[in-house]
Amino acid sequence: MSDDKGLLLKIRGLRIEGRADEKWFEIVHGIDLDLRRGEVMGLIGESGAGKSTIGLAAMGFARDGCRISAGSIEFDGMELTSSPEEDLRMLRGARIAYVAQSAAASFNPAHKLIDQHTAAPVQHKIKTRKESQEDAMELYRRLRLPNPDEIGFRYPHQVSGGQLQRAMTAMAMSCRPDLIIFDEPTTALDVTTQIEVLAAIRDIVDQFSTAALYITHDLAVVAQMADRIKVLLKGDEVEEADTRSMLEAPREDYTKSLWAVRSFQRTQKPPAGPGETPVISVNGISASYGPVKVLEDVSFDIHRGRTVAVVGESGSGKSTAARCITGLLPPTAGDIRHNGQVLPASFKARSKDQLRQAQMIYQMADTALNPKKRIGEIIGRPVAFYRGLRGADLKKRVDELLDQIELEPSQYYHRVPSELSGGQKQRVGIARALAADPEFIICDEVTSALDQLVAEGILKLLDRLQEDLNLAYMFITHDLATVRAIADEVVVMKEGRVVEAGPKDEMFRPPHHEYTDLLLSSVPEMDPDWLDGLLERRGVDNIGEAARK
Repeated sequence: MSDDKGLLLKIRGLRIEGRADEKWFEIVHGIDLDLRRGEVMGLIGESGAGKSTIGLAAMGFARDGCRISAGSIEFDGMELTSSPEEDLRMLRGARIAYVAQSAAASFNPAHKLIDQHTAAPVQHKIKTRKESQEDAMELYRRLRLPNPDEIGFRYPHQVSGGQLQRAMTAMAMSCRPDLIIFDEPTTALDVTTQIEVLAAIRDIVDQFSTAALYITHDLAVVAQMADRIKVLLKGDEVEEADTRSMLEAPREDYTKSLWAVRSFQRTQKPPAGPGETPVISVNGISASYGPVKVLEDVSFDIHRGRTVAVVGESGSGKSTAARCITGLLPPTAGDIRHNGQVLPASFKARSKDQLRQAQMIYQMADTALNPKKRIGEIIGRPVAFYRGLRGADLKKRVDELLDQIELEPSQYYHRVPSELSGGQKQRVGIARALAADPEFIICDEVTSALDQLVAEGILKLLDRLQEDLNLAYMFITHDLATVRAIADEVVVMKEGRVVEAGPKDEMFRPPHHEYTDLLLSSVPEMDPDWLDGLLERRGVDNIGEAARK
């Protein structure tokens, strides 16, 4: 590296250890990192590479079960590894901020967004509560949150996942920190919202000369955000270079393999025959949350052995449609049919067999799995409930399910979720859904929180299970690469309505509905100039304007 002029963060020989079975083992092996004011460094690599662990260490912090064992972490001349905890607390939130991957798991559900936003500026005596509230509304506006003057007075459960992620980004910016660690900040966002957030983040970084570590598994996103990229593998640095050089000519074979992922694309199955009864038929349903109508005359069919991808922006009604199918939200009009038979609107009125037939795999395995239960118990509970198995028969069935998801029963049966990687947790979520022996599974953004190598493995697993068990899938996603990989048919939703639907190959060929075209054109490309070019084509003069429009 060159001289230290303008250097904000200087890490040398960083080693971090993790603890398992009462023993310590090294998970980060002597990493060096330099970050200057106003510079964005992308940290990329597959799950377990150490990206988030290094990002947290930049705050002088090690998560539970980890410890910084060696090396130096110097922030603006302050050595974090030897600083008193009181000094570190004054630094965190004020001069160093963190944007977590899962906003749903990070916000306190008992407090309004605005109260959580104002806590840091008030505590650090940077702004009064009134000033902080006014600034929050401006940041909400900059991040294109709806009703910016009032959305802060809602509780976390009263906004969508994408809105919650933007609120967390605003909260991190509340003290105008010198350094922000962005840990997969757009993972949960649809492609159009992602563009707005990326533009707003770049605007904030440029305007306030904020340095950032941008942790992501999305190579196209890091291409838009980072000045430099550091590639990591199992706690080691693979290579580092400026973004253009890294994209155009990566030196190492591992980096080249990352550039080549997501090659999986299964053969699209032909449309169902005219006499084939759908496993699930959604017939003209409408639904409301209180006085607010969220679905209007939605219809689509899902046939046995096929995958229907439901796509659209945050708030378009994708997950609400799933809630209606499962009976969690009774529709106000229309009906849901299973194998041609009308299902009771509420799950409370459905038989155990009707409940068994439709299962869900959730987006965030971290929050979907009980952290206090062992994997065998998590999978075994629905087996016992739906099939009545006990004792050795129950254990045998759970072992079979673990084999189906390619996890060795002897190694994983007695583990708890915290001892599993993100991809392994999602496999457990799949096994739990299979435990009921369903005909139909709703996959709700099941790969969005995973790195691309792990996500490809999950898609291949789901495809194999569909072939083996003749399952029908409803695949809720904002990732159009996932749609291309696994869907047979596509349903595009906007503001609670279906705007376009059809076989996948037809949906990806022009002409498109203008909204479908907007979604397709918003998928980032591995070109550092792509975001600027997109904004220019859409008539936006600069990134700041994109964030405010």
